[in-house]
Amino acid sequence: MNINATLFLQAIVFAILVWFTTRYIWPPLTKALDERARKIADGLAAADKAKAELAVTNKRVEEQLAQTREESTKRIADAEKRAQAIVEDAKQRATDEGAKIIAAAKADAEQQVVRARESLREQVATLAVKGAEQILQREVNAGVHAELLNRLQTEL
Repeated sequence: MNINATLFLQAIVFAILVWFTTRYIWPPLTKALDERARKIADGLAAADKAKAELAVTNKRVEEQLAQTREESTKRIADAEKRAQAIVEDAKQRATDEGAKIIAAAKADAEQQVVRARESLREQVATLAVKGAEQILQREVNAGVHAELLNRLQTEL
């Protein structure tokens, strides 16, 4: 066999192989690669879209959290103000009630003082009458009268 004929036959076989590959093998490969590239691109686009939606959602959640914090702070401040007002009102009522109790106690004490004075006056009057009776029953004597007055004084 001749080397030229072998090279010529190998060139023909190679040309047939190239033609067959470009006609039947290459198009499905490129189609599969293009389809895979399209799927990857779609996946990346979906991932980018999901990232954007996540960012928007996170921003919305942060805004809602901030709003909720503001409302909570406002409600706590209102509750504290209301509690302070209730405490002040209770203090005022307690002070008023204490003043009423003190006034009633003072009035009661004054009434008791008046009753005690009246009772003492009655007792003094009774003692004075008794003393006068005893003085009048005995004879008029300065020493005896002094003694009776001293006794009256000790009884008072």
